[in-house]
Amino acid sequence: MLSEEKPFKCLACTKSFNQNSDLVRHIRVHAKEKPFACSLCGNAFSTSSSLCLHTRIHTGQKSFSCTLCEKSYSNSSDLKKHSRSHTGEKPFKCSMCEKSFRDSKYLKIHIRIHTGEKPFTCSLCEKSYTSPSQLREHSRVHTGEKPLKCPHCSKSCTTSSNLRAHVRVHRNKPYCCTLCSKSFLFWPL
Repeated sequence: MLSEEKPFKCLACTKSFNQNSDLVRHIRVHAKEKPFACSLCGNAFSTSSSLCLHTRIHTGQKSFSCTLCEKSYSNSSDLKKHSRSHTGEKPFKCSMCEKSFRDSKYLKIHIRIHTGEKPFTCSLCEKSYTSPSQLREHSRVHTGEKPLKCPHCSKSCTTSSNLRAHVRVHRNKPYCCTLCSKSFLFWPL
């Protein structure tokens, strides 16, 4: 029977452990030690279990399936995050306003709105953004890439907001040509 006492205490935080080996493994997180490297891509991890989870990216193994839809994930934490899309649960609450989020990473990005922090800077024009996705969208200004395709016509856009605005044009034009798929406000003569 295991004792509830946890005599091995981390000096860097409040965590305690039953075994010294668990404490040693935990200390790697604070020391930023990552002795377990992926042989396929070189990414390194502080624990062998993290490396094991990571290798599923390369193998495509997705053992955790949603019971409500057909999506599956390589780890249980991603499945748990996904399940919140069905339940509507948003456990990560902003301490500065009323907003809440399904995922802690979206809360972290949101908090930057309050703090004004913009840690993602374009290397070409020095503009800064609150999230990596905003920087990616901005970089298309420089590359000319338009990867977002309209599902109704041949138009492509650089940003998701531009695509959403464009798609509204189709909703406001109820008549569609069967030959070219163009939409019209009135039936063309």
